[in-house]
Amino acid sequence: MINRRTLIASAAAFLILSLPVSAEQISLNDLSAYLNRMKTAQADFTQINDDGSISTGKLMLKRPGRMRFEYAGPDNTLVLASSGAVAIYDPKTPEYGPETYPLNKTPLSIILAERVDLARADMVVGHSYDGTATTVTAQDPEHPEYGNLQLVFTDNPVQLRQWVVNDDSGGSTTVVLGQMETGVALNNRLFTITRPSNADNR
Repeated sequence: MINRRTLIASAAAFLILSLPVSAEQISLNDLSAYLNRMKTAQADFTQINDDGSISTGKLMLKRPGRMRFEYAGPDNTLVLASSGAVAIYDPKTPEYGPETYPLNKTPLSIILAERVDLARADMVVGHSYDGTATTVTAQDPEHPEYGNLQLVFTDNPVQLRQWVVNDDSGGSTTVVLGQMETGVALNNRLFTITRPSNADNR
């Protein structure tokens, strides 16, 4: 079974499968502009959990404020971020409904904000370039205790390649993302936090 803290922390994480050569370090303003342009996206993913276990599924994102993780069997867990909350649906206990947590207490809120501003004071605690990719480590400047989000980007054009969440318990989660489609049509129903059904999933 997938660890619940890992699920909350991951609602995100993009691991580099193969990195094209990048020309130079990408500025924080350019990275913020890229994320703000990303209104919708979807992709298959493979998640590497903090305990070394592996999960797979499909990710959907609709900024601001919404994300959906559909985990494949045998777990079949559903994780939604919407309306300021993160909800975890465990199909083994549907009668109890979802477990919910405040979105603003997870690093996920950084990129789901209506306006991403990585240049904001104390938002970024690391910004480096290794000759191939630009890595940014961001946190909520008002609540650094909630953990941080490590984002890795390549250039020409700018693309998000890796997203590692370091949560407040010291755990880390990484997700390997397949081909990411952006600008896709995603119905708001996909992100509604209610009791899930097969009809709601597509």
